[in-house]
Amino acid sequence: MTGMSGAGKTTALKSLEDLGYETIDHLPLYFLPRLFKPLDDEPERPIGPLAIGFDVRTLDFDVRGFLATYDRLRGSEALPTRLLFLQCDDEELHRRYTATRHRHPLAQERPVMEGIIRERELLAPIRERANVVIDTTGLSPAELKRLLAGHFVSADHAGLMIHVVSFSFRSGLPRHADLIFDVRFLANPFYVPSLRTLTGRDQPVADHIAADPNCGLFFANLTRLLEPLLPRYDAEGKCYLTIGVGCTGGRHRSVFVAEKLAAWLQRRNLRVDLTHRDLDPSANHIEVTPRSGNEDSKEP
Repeated sequence: MTGMSGAGKTTALKSLEDLGYETIDHLPLYFLPRLFKPLDDEPERPIGPLAIGFDVRTLDFDVRGFLATYDRLRGSEALPTRLLFLQCDDEELHRRYTATRHRHPLAQERPVMEGIIRERELLAPIRERANVVIDTTGLSPAELKRLLAGHFVSADHAGLMIHVVSFSFRSGLPRHADLIFDVRFLANPFYVPSLRTLTGRDQPVADHIAADPNCGLFFANLTRLLEPLLPRYDAEGKCYLTIGVGCTGGRHRSVFVAEKLAAWLQRRNLRVDLTHRDLDPSANHIEVTPRSGNEDSKEP
C-alpha cells in the first residue's frame, strides 16, 4: 500500500488490521524480499493476509526501486500480491496538513501545496500500476473501511460485494459509485405534509412512492438491467461494486429505492451493504431491516 502523504494510509492499515490482516508500516524496501525468504525453503508454510505500507518517508524509497520490488513479488506464485494506491484531492490534502500543522515530507520549507504537487507527479507511475485506487476525499474512516473490506476480503468471503448507497444530488455524486440511477422522476413525498418529516424507510412513504405507476416499471427494468451484469462483474474479478440511487434531498425516494434494491440483491444470496448517505449521521449505515425513522423538514 502506498499513495499520497495525508491520504489515509495509517487509517487504512488500521482498518485492514481490524479485518484480520497483519500490518507493517515503513518497512525499508531493502528488507521486503527478505521478509518472504523462508517461502523458498518452506513452500508449504502457511502465510496469512499481510498489508505493508510504504510512502515517500520510507527509508530508501524511490519509485523505480519500489516498482521493481513489486514486480519481483508479483511474479511469485506462492505469494499473490496486489498494489493499493490511496489518493486525495489537492485541496483536501492541503486542509488536512493545515489542520494538523504537520510538515509535508516533500515541501521542506516551501508551501505545502508545492510538496503535494511534487509528490503527485513523483508517484504517478505507481498509481498507474495499482490494482486498486481509492480516493479518500470526503471519506470517513468507516467508509474507507467498508471500501477496503469490499476489495480485500478473505478467501472465505470471496466474490462480489455490492454497496448500495442512497444520496442527494444537491450534495454531489458518491465518489466511488460505479453505477448511478436517478429517481427524481418518482412521486415526491415531500409535497405531502403528513409524509414530509418521514423517510423512505417509513411504510407510509414507501406506499406513496410505490403507488406511482412509474415505480414498478422502473424497478422491473432496473433489476432486468442488473441481473445479467452482476455475474459478468464477478467473472471479471471485480471485488466491489457501488450502486448509487439519487433523488433531490436523499431522504425519501432514493432511500426507498435503495432499500428495495438491497433487499432484492439479498434475496439472491449476494453480499450486500446498504448506506443512506444523506440521512441523519446516526442512521447513515443501515442493514436491510424494517423501515423506521424520522427526518428533518427540508426543501427538496
